Amino acid sequence: MSIFNLLHTKNLRADVFGGVTTAIVSLPLALAFGVASGAENGSLVGLYGAICVGFFAALFGGTPTLISEPTGPMTVVFTTILASLTASDPENGLAMAFTVVMVAGLFQIICGYFKLGKYITNMPYSVISGFMSGIGVILITLQIAPFLGQGTPKGGVLGTVLALPDLIQNTNVLALILALISVAVIYTVPSRFKRYCPPQLLALVVGTAAALIFFPNQNIPTIPDIPMGLPNLRFPSFSPNQFTTILIDGIVLGLLGCIDTLLTAVIADSLTRTEHNSDKELIGQGIANIVSGVCGGLPGAGATMGTVVNIQTGAKTAVSGITRAVVLLAVALFAAPYAKYIPMPVLAGIALKVGIDILDWSFLKRAHVVSKKGTFIMYGVMALTVFVDLIVAVGVGVFIANILTIDHLSQFHSQNIKAITDTDDSADSIPMTAAEKELLDRGNGRILLFYLSGPMIFGVAKAIAREHRAMGDASVLVLDLQDVPRLGVTASLAIENMILDACSRKLTVYVVGAAPKVKQRLISLGVDQVIGEENWIDDRKTCLELALQKIASENTFSVLNPA
Repeated sequence: MSIFNLLHTKNLRADVFGGVTTAIVSLPLALAFGVASGAENGSLVGLYGAICVGFFAALFGGTPTLISEPTGPMTVVFTTILASLTASDPENGLAMAFTVVMVAGLFQIICGYFKLGKYITNMPYSVISGFMSGIGVILITLQIAPFLGQGTPKGGVLGTVLALPDLIQNTNVLALILALISVAVIYTVPSRFKRYCPPQLLALVVGTAAALIFFPNQNIPTIPDIPMGLPNLRFPSFSPNQFTTILIDGIVLGLLGCIDTLLTAVIADSLTRTEHNSDKELIGQGIANIVSGVCGGLPGAGATMGTVVNIQTGAKTAVSGITRAVVLLAVALFAAPYAKYIPMPVLAGIALKVGIDILDWSFLKRAHVVSKKGTFIMYGVMALTVFVDLIVAVGVGVFIANILTIDHLSQFHSQNIKAITDTDDSADSIPMTAAEKELLDRGNGRILLFYLSGPMIFGVAKAIAREHRAMGDASVLVLDLQDVPRLGVTASLAIENMILDACSRKLTVYVVGAAPKVKQRLISLGVDQVIGEENWIDDRKTCLELALQKIASENTFSVLNPA
């Protein structure tokens, strides 16, 4: 839908109202995140991030009511990237950080183009909860210094923790009072008033007014002057030696943006009873972040709070997101000089509340009751996120969670592997007809029925190897695959080894009911050349009859040719 079609929607009035409302909600957050990022002219960086990401994500995205802007998680990761790049290259660090934002946008476009949206959030909740809570801890920690009226100490979270005694000792009491006022306002605004006056905006106004009225000309840090006008365009900047760093940081930032956005899109779906287009949304977010990087803005993603407010005001189309961006652009162009009166402790209080909200309190309280393994993964990912790196945290968390899941599935599917020679002890373990049971019993232990069911993943290879050792005195091996829809490579190799072992023991091997793909997998391993094409049987009853005939012929041969 083009922007011209959007402007003719029946819901135009509600969409415009939603856009204006969310702009009011976004303004203090954009300023707070910009300052928290540590970038030069941080407040302007945050503001243009909100404008660029909000406008282009709304225009090209796949979730009509989604509000996109700089978020706590994206700001925290960008802050870490900026600090690292600036430390390695002070002169070019900021330009490289914005290059990372562009790379993140390109990564998101690639994910959307190749339709990877449905896979992005397909990870264990314990991992998602762990890294989101870890990001919340980082954001809270980074606000301690400005909350106490001082600059952000170098070294990120660890630097803040180590500098904590000095920060407390040198607390600016007036700044601390303003920060506490902003937090108190956010927490005490009655719910019925929040729809008409966002608590963050009220905290910004009250905190700034308190500073101007009660603490004029005091040593309270404020936002540096914001230059008016359009931003200076930035273009990709890095040396060949820095390419790998830029690429990895961009992928990390882009992946986080994908997860953050799609989780918010799911929330929007639940509120509007609609279904978003994940791949289109990722392309829209990618375009938005590329533009934001070019304009020197913070990276962004779908924002839960802004999206919920947007929907609650009645917005239904992307006009709301576009309107919001236009309102913020007007603020940046015409009201920027007034931002110099905003105390930084007030913004720190607002960002602190965002960090507290990012923490997954619901799961943190119940994780140990739900699953001890899940709790271990969640706290492990949280610790790695805070003290090591986001991509390491997610990688380790997903790896451990997948190993545990594979182990659980392997144990479950191993129960579907049966090796029986009669029906006395296993009459109900395999779905067999009365005729089939009779035929098996007539084999007198000479027929080994090896039954598998369900998808044979690599984790069941050991179970296959364990069961096939039960060949004993059997003369015929019947490999029943009629209930196997999928056969993995590792399981296929385990079955091949079983067949080769049976043939080396002079057993006749029949394969029953193999689905076309399963049969093709075994044929690709050369199994047909080992057992012969005539030993691929379609149904089990026919196979058991052939097995009895084979045993009878062997008995006859033994009588006619005694040793």
